[in-house]
Amino acid sequence: MRSRVVAVFSVFVFVLLASGFAGAPSYKVVNHFKPGGDGGWDYLAVDGPGRHIYVSRGTRVQVVNADTGQLEKEIPDTQGVHGIALAPELHRGFISAGRANKIVVFDDKTFATTGTVDAGENPDAILYDPSTKRVFAFNGRSKNATIVDAQTLKVLSTLPLSGKPEYSQHDDHGNVYVNIEDLHKIAHIDAKNMKVVEEWDLGKCEEPSGLAIDRKKSRLFAGCGNEEMAIVDYKAGKLLAEVPIGKGVDGAEFDPSTGYAFSANGRDGTISVVGETSPGKFEAVQTPETMRSARTIILDPKTHHLILPAAKFGEAQQGQRPPMVPDSFELVVLGQ
Repeated sequence: MRSRVVAVFSVFVFVLLASGFAGAPSYKVVNHFKPGGDGGWDYLAVDGPGRHIYVSRGTRVQVVNADTGQLEKEIPDTQGVHGIALAPELHRGFISAGRANKIVVFDDKTFATTGTVDAGENPDAILYDPSTKRVFAFNGRSKNATIVDAQTLKVLSTLPLSGKPEYSQHDDHGNVYVNIEDLHKIAHIDAKNMKVVEEWDLGKCEEPSGLAIDRKKSRLFAGCGNEEMAIVDYKAGKLLAEVPIGKGVDGAEFDPSTGYAFSANGRDGTISVVGETSPGKFEAVQTPETMRSARTIILDPKTHHLILPAAKFGEAQQGQRPPMVPDSFELVVLGQ
């Protein structure tokens, strides 16, 4: 009997390991970084080895120490900044300045601006693909992608897209994936040949924004505006699952060390932690609290902490957005 129990338990453990599910998570807020400053925000980026968090703040990018939470520097003149892409082997970073229709280039050691590149209309998400050493700026208003040689800063192509692009990911093998928000699809781009290979429908998903990637298992996790996460096998081009999540998602992340995907639910002030609880079955296995307005998210690859910008807001006047409470901006840090 004992050997039978051991055998059954061993099979159970094997199934859990094979699925990538690491057991019940216990994420909670472990820190609050307060770099201060006025203005809104959008995407973040983390330089793991350099220990810097780059935070978009409307007209500038804040450079925050990833260990202490102290503001170290600001990169100015990034009007309408949405995202930051890092090319560590080139010691360069790239910022999408949406209102200026520019890509701002900076040195990742001095944080000084070293140049600009013309983009399309309202560059939003921005991505560096290390396999081709190319930068992809996804232009929301002109519905295309400006593709730039990251070494020469030459524009190589302006790639038309079928709809409004949102967040993007690469697979380390010359493939780039981007949410097409208004058509509820993911576009697969051949980064070397600079062309759209195919598009995949996301089922019931509406307005996909955040996008995370599991490069080991070839999966994409799209955060959708109708409170679900769409999970796609990008090798097969197949929708695998649709998982209920919280309200107000704009960012998604994936931690390869645990196998969990995360959606930042800004309207609820929570994170949905999504795991593969058995082979091919995905569920939200924890919903830790963050802060209302914490809608974008980044993973620190060194500490495996999740970092979300947020602020407090006052009462809205008729026809206007609610004002941000002064000095309330912070980075909420979660860990296990």
